[in-house]
Amino acid sequence: MIQAIFFDRDGVLNEEVGYLWEIERFKWIDGARDTIKFCNERGILAIVVTNQGGIAKNLYTSREVDNLHDFMQKSLAEFGAHIDAFYYCPHHPEGTIKEFSVKCSCRKPEPGLILRACEDFKINPKRAIMFGDTERDIGAAKAAGLKAGIFFTGGNLLEKVRQHVEGES
Repeated sequence: MIQAIFFDRDGVLNEEVGYLWEIERFKWIDGARDTIKFCNERGILAIVVTNQGGIAKNLYTSREVDNLHDFMQKSLAEFGAHIDAFYYCPHHPEGTIKEFSVKCSCRKPEPGLILRACEDFKINPKRAIMFGDTERDIGAAKAAGLKAGIFFTGGNLLEKVRQHVEGES
C-alpha cells in the first residue's frame, strides 16, 4: 500500500506560469485539490517537493514562497484537505545570491528533498511514489529509491493518482 505521494508543485498541483510566488497568479490544476483530499482520506501523506531556484536568482524570497504555500494550505482547508509538508530547494548554480548559488543535494534531480521527507516522516521509499512533470522530478524519485516516478502531463490529476493508488490495493 502507498504510504506517501510526493508532488512537484508547478505543473502538477498548480498551472505552470514560470517563476511563481504571487498568489494572484496561482491556479490549481484540474483535480489537484480533490487529489490531496483523496490522499488525506486514505491516510496517504501528501508532500510537495519543489525546486525554487528563483530565490537564488533574486526573483523572490523564501518568505514569498512560504506565503504562497500558506495560501495553498488555506485554500485546501476550505476544501477539507491539507498538504502534510512542503520541501523546497532555494538553490541554483547560476543564481545571483552567493549563499544560494551552489550545487546542492536538494535541487532535483538530486534526491535530497525526498530523502529528508522520508526521514522526517519515517516513509519507506518503496511505499512511496512521485508525480512530476519533468525528467528532473522522475530522476529525483529514482535516485531516492521510490517505488515509482510518474510523469503527469496534464488532464485531471485525481484520475492519474487513482490509477496508481487503487492499482496497489
